[in-house]
Amino acid sequence: MNKDFFEALEIIEKEKGINKEVLLEKITKAMEVAVEKDLGIEGNVSVMVDENKKNFVVSVVKTVVEDVYDPDTEISLEDAKKVKARAKLGQELAIPLKTKDFGYIAIGAAKNVIRQGIKEAEKAKLLADMQGKTHEIVTGVVLRISEKSGAAILQVGSNEFVLAKEEQLPGEEIKVGDHVKVYVVDVLSTDRGPRIMLSRTHPGFVSRLFENEVPEIHDGTVVVKAISREAGSRTKMAVWSKDPNVDAIGACIGPKRSRVESVIAQLNGEKVDFVKYSEDPEEFISAALSPSQVVSVEILTQQPKSCRVTVPDEQLSLAIGSKGQNARLAARLTGFNIDIHPESGYFGE
Repeated sequence: MNKDFFEALEIIEKEKGINKEVLLEKITKAMEVAVEKDLGIEGNVSVMVDENKKNFVVSVVKTVVEDVYDPDTEISLEDAKKVKARAKLGQELAIPLKTKDFGYIAIGAAKNVIRQGIKEAEKAKLLADMQGKTHEIVTGVVLRISEKSGAAILQVGSNEFVLAKEEQLPGEEIKVGDHVKVYVVDVLSTDRGPRIMLSRTHPGFVSRLFENEVPEIHDGTVVVKAISREAGSRTKMAVWSKDPNVDAIGACIGPKRSRVESVIAQLNGEKVDFVKYSEDPEEFISAALSPSQVVSVEILTQQPKSCRVTVPDEQLSLAIGSKGQNARLAARLTGFNIDIHPESGYFGE
């Protein structure tokens, strides 16, 4: 039994990647609880594990006394010397139990707690693994699609995760067997186990895709300062270069638009606008409203951040964008509430 027990631990460690020491700690505690419950005692059971000898010993700890009043916790000196010849009064003595003394109830209870311990160890490992991937991109294989919710069940490594329908790109069709890249938004520890939040709509997804495509972003020469996104439609990304000889926007676009086109393909055709970041808010706001031209930017207040922007009359619709999208994305990118006015002051219809 002991040999099988340790072989099983080694198999679990290899197949599930769970540290054997962690399992042993949980299993010994489980055995203590199970035996205490079966024997009707509390706090007197000790489980010692010897990995080298492939052996574990379950003992009941009793105090050596002259007169025994509680046989569950006490042992006479005469009986104690049968276990240990040099036993003395007042000494705590571990008395080994035979496996048959555990009782079937204890063995069954121990198995249940052991299973739970393995589940907890698996959850802890999953939590640790995924916390290291927070704000990163991972690739999963689509196992199935929920007919009811439209959620995609992805296999990432040996684990399964849910990509909710609202976190998928609008209009994209994910099919079983597809390899899908997702952004790990957050990893939370809950009573029901780790909760992994995955997304393809998060702004960080676009940022990480460019980091994978643009060496200058990966090595830190070009920095993504801010990003605003309406998933499936358009993204604005503010970039800045530490090296004055490196064009941040040009690096992101790549030779013959190769880098940006690669990312756009992964975003199901979503448009990406690059904005040159500036510490000067007026310059930054002006650039953020691209492709519209800007006549002037007047900072109204800093708390809350608010500004008034003047554009040529014929550029007003371009500055605002379809259904206000350009102005909305520029506002999110800069953090300013942007009030756009035509140069003539006349809005027309």
